[in-house]
Amino acid sequence: MKKQGGKTVPRRRLAAKDRPLDTGLKDRYLAADFSAMEKVPCPCGASRRAFIREDNRVCSVHVVEISADSRTHYHKGFTETYYVLEGEGRLELDGEPLPLRPGMAVMIRPGTRHRAVPGRSALRILNIVVPPFDPRDEWHD
Repeated sequence: MKKQGGKTVPRRRLAAKDRPLDTGLKDRYLAADFSAMEKVPCPCGASRRAFIREDNRVCSVHVVEISADSRTHYHKGFTETYYVLEGEGRLELDGEPLPLRPGMAVMIRPGTRHRAVPGRSALRILNIVVPPFDPRDEWHD
């Protein structure tokens, strides 16, 4: 029962078409404190990765510090969106350079060879990975 306009009315049962998307998540929400996470090496430099869980089929979020010796790589099964938090540099996409600056976002589809390169200052990005990151889907030519 719920109150509506001062009256108590029975809750209606949701039809299948009205139910929320099944994300696999058992929790109503997840929160992450990137400052408390360990950095892990990645082709781009060092990454802190949130929301990588067996029951999550939605996305993972990473804060990545780009290193000067980042390596070109690609993924077959997920899309990455890079959002530049600070610094400047470039993103090489199938060999073509794209200048990066704070506030820019770049969506990278599966199969695109890519590499971020810092400029004169440190480059830090937020990376949103859909579906969530899987280290088995990291490929190098």
